Amino acid sequence: MNVRLALPVAAAAALVAASSAAAFTPTNAYYPKQWYLDKDHAFDAWATPPPLQPVKVAIVDSGVECSLPDFQGQIAAKKSFVGGDPCIDTQGHGTIVAGEIAGDLNSAGVVGLAYSSQLLVAKVVAADGTIPLKAEADGIRWAVDQGAQVVNLSFGDVRDPLKPTLDTYSKVEAQAVAYAVKKGAVVVAAVGNSDDAYATPWEYASWPAALPHVIGVAALSHSGDVPDFSDRDPTFVDIAAPGVGIFSTFPKLLTSRQQGCTPQGYTDCATKDYRQPAGTSFAAPQVSAAAALLLGLLPSLTNSQVATILERHADDVDASTGCAACPVGRDKYSGWGRLDVQKAVAALSSGAPLPAPDRLEPNDGVSQAHALWGSKPAIAATLDYWDDPKDVYRVKLTPGQRVHVLVRAQWSGAAVGLTLLRQGTNTGATRVAKTARPGKTQRLSYRARKAGWYDVQLQVTHPESGRYTLRLSKSS
Repeated sequence: MNVRLALPVAAAAALVAASSAAAFTPTNAYYPKQWYLDKDHAFDAWATPPPLQPVKVAIVDSGVECSLPDFQGQIAAKKSFVGGDPCIDTQGHGTIVAGEIAGDLNSAGVVGLAYSSQLLVAKVVAADGTIPLKAEADGIRWAVDQGAQVVNLSFGDVRDPLKPTLDTYSKVEAQAVAYAVKKGAVVVAAVGNSDDAYATPWEYASWPAALPHVIGVAALSHSGDVPDFSDRDPTFVDIAAPGVGIFSTFPKLLTSRQQGCTPQGYTDCATKDYRQPAGTSFAAPQVSAAAALLLGLLPSLTNSQVATILERHADDVDASTGCAACPVGRDKYSGWGRLDVQKAVAALSSGAPLPAPDRLEPNDGVSQAHALWGSKPAIAATLDYWDDPKDVYRVKLTPGQRVHVLVRAQWSGAAVGLTLLRQGTNTGATRVAKTARPGKTQRLSYRARKAGWYDVQLQVTHPESGRYTLRLSKSS
């Protein structure tokens, strides 16, 4: 687990106490072009720039042109996993992302939503524009080992649960993301663009956005609508942010091809589609930056707390905000709604309890199960239908030993299922006991016929989330 110095809650509250004051206006030369920051309420929480703890954010992408004035003093570490120099970005994609997150607060260039961030540049895009899975996974792990508290993944590949031959799930990618989650990083990913899929619009969020504990980000247009290119998904689209016409940094190596164009080093002089960048790739960095901002205010926040605060304090996207197809409440187009930095920041000083942390994640499957030792272990954790629907624990039993399991969900109307499985040597898991129906309180008792490891599996079956307690006891 990364070691972080936590500000006292009172100190963090002091940083956000000015949330009702007029927003400060960055003096960066191109801030007026960054229309999306106004939509995010990026600086509306303070009258003057707040002091922030530096937060390491991983840009797992095509590299970053580190020499731009916007990034002076902002690059903490860099490494290429596909050869070449991580500070030479021949694609431009990573440099756009970096500017949205960490453009320095000064009189030059663009301003990043999390301008005090320290960037960890992991170059994983090959010269031909592809992302080798090993390079991606190695880049994620390297960044986390360098202390990344936020990992931005502005890419994805097609997910199709109905046609396995078209689905691109990667165990290598999933394991790298799980490693980041286990180490405490907030992982943010673009939900994907339909031009990379088989139909427009596409009804499934891409990988890795659909992995557990990943914040999946959809795109919004200037008018507040969800563009057709932004993938839909009722479960894995978590939040939305502006994703069209993004003005940001761009490699001078590429803008120099547009002779006479100004400003050099920015997207107005970019090549091809990046002159007016559009895509969920460019919505995700705003959420990553918001995560870094919260951690900069209160470093003791866990990754699950950051995700919950951002999602539950988003502004609902519906017909009244410009999205005619979006129903009121959480939906497949925008998730919990539009990113609202001011509301998320205010949540830290509102006096309301912070979301319950869950330090046992990831424990979403048998390979990640948390072992329960002793005769009467007890734990408290959380479940979330959208981000963390399943928790698995392991218990070792001897022949004839009886295990008693009691689960109490601590939210009204809870529907949690409880199952006990026995792990076979060659046959996989066999279900040996299950409660009759999901509910708020679940009890299960089973006498082991064989020695070995048994898995206690909890699963929330309705769109809801909250904290639960699990108590287990063994008897002869």
